[in-house]
Parts: sequence; C-alpha cells; structure tokens
Amino acid sequence: MKKAYIFPGQGSQFPGMGKDLYENKTSAKELFEKANDILGFRITDIMFGGTEEELKQTKVTQPAIFLHSVILASTLYDFHPDMVAGHSLGEFSALVANKTLSFEDALILVSKRASAMQKACELQPSTMAAILNLGDDVVEKICSEIEGIVVPANYNCPGQLVISGEIDAVNKACELLKEAGAKRTLILPVGGAFHSPLMEPARIELYEAIMDTNFNTPICPVYQNVTARAVIDPADIKNNLVAQLIAPVKWTQSVLQMINDGATHFIEIGPGKILQGLVKKINSNVEAMSA
Repeated sequence: MKKAYIFPGQGSQFPGMGKDLYENKTSAKELFEKANDILGFRITDIMFGGTEEELKQTKVTQPAIFLHSVILASTLYDFHPDMVAGHSLGEFSALVANKTLSFEDALILVSKRASAMQKACELQPSTMAAILNLGDDVVEKICSEIEGIVVPANYNCPGQLVISGEIDAVNKACELLKEAGAKRTLILPVGGAFHSPLMEPARIELYEAIMDTNFNTPICPVYQNVTARAVIDPADIKNNLVAQLIAPVKWTQSVLQMINDGATHFIEIGPGKILQGLVKKINSNVEAMSA
C-alpha cells in the first residue's frame, strides 16, 4: 500500500481556514505567527476573520492555502509519504512535505510568486474558463486554431479541462467549444490567465528567486505539474517549478502516473476537498480522502 499526499491550489480557500489549528495546536500557532513575521502582515487575521473577497486577493490566497496545507501536515502523527503532488500552487506545499524546501523558504517563494502573478495579471486583461464534457484533443485543436492567446491550462480530470488566455480569445474558444459539443463552458472568477504564455513576466521574475533558494534532495518523489512524472533531482525540481507558471497543470496525467507507480491511497491535505473529488473521477478504484 503506497500513500500519495496531495495538496490543493487556488480556489480551495474559505473564511476561517486554519483557525482550529491555530487555537488547538501550539506548534501550529508558532508556525502561523512565524508566517505573519515573514510576510510582514497578519495573514492569520484575514484567514480566520476575513471575508471571501479579502481572501481572494492573490497576495493573500496563495500564502493562506500554502500555510493551511503545510501546517496541517506538520501536525499529523503518522506522516510518511511515499509520493507527493500539488495542484499548481499546491506544488510548493508538496515540496515542504517531502523536505525539498524549508517552511520559511517555501513561504517566501509563494509570496513572491503571488506578487509576480498579480503584476502579470495587471499587465494584460485575461481570464480562464472551465470546459466540461469534451475530449482533451478537441479542446486542444480548437484552442490552437484561434487567433490570439488561448491554451489548455489545467487537465483536472477526464471531461474537465480549463483553458487560459486573452479575454477575446477565451470567449471565442468557449463559443466554438460549445458548438463542438461541450456540455458547458464556464468563465472562472480569477484574476488572470494562469498557466499560459501571459504569465511569462511572472516566470522571469520568479526564476532568480527559485534559483537562489536552497532545494534539498527529497525524502520521496514529487510528481510535478509540468512533467506528470516522479522527480527527485533538486535541479530538475527547480526548473519544473519555474516552467509551471506558463505550462499546463497535468493533474489527470500525474494522478494516473502515481497510480501506475503503486499509489493506492490519496490523502488531500489543506482546505477543501477538490482534489480527492478529481482523483475519484480519474480512477474510482483508489481511495481518496482528507487528512
């Protein structure tokens, strides 16, 4: 029996997240307070008492989800991962879980990533849309034929692919994808075109920060979004983490590869239950649960 620990990304946040950990675990409280110091503002105030709107700010959302995931993992009694993976932002949580990154270094990188992505969003109006019940190949083909930037961004599970790009190009793609048989196309409430070429300024900005950070050899493989394969070499992990900003999240492919490599139990650590739902849609024969 192999355990795969999986960590969620943006969109899984909720008001009050992490409050129970802060109030009931001394070790958790210490880490939350350390995070407040590192970030230079009391993110715990927004996490525990803020509105949904306040939590949606990228500079808050990304560190908040990371903190909830990593601090929850640190309180688990029997935490021995055979493999880890994270969805987009969740990859940073996974890299703390498998000891590639320290808590402090990862939080600094997450904060820089959030800031860089926010700036990239402000440079050009852009968006993302979920395409439901249409083959990946059909979505890929239609996106490739549209004028302007629109690309597949998140391969979440069979029948759920998110596209990302310029507003006009995404709207045009949605129109054509509906005509091609998509059950639904849904514009997502996000700040910009994550995992698309429009994030290139953020990739450039984050490159140096990641290269200057110490990455250790992990205690178990991480299945990275960019390759959907087991990675243990710190240099490869760094390069994939940089590329992730403009490359699609291959979540379906990652989960299938983890199952192929022996994963029988998927444990989601962090806010929400999005990933375990996706795992069950990818393969209903494996166990998927919350920590």
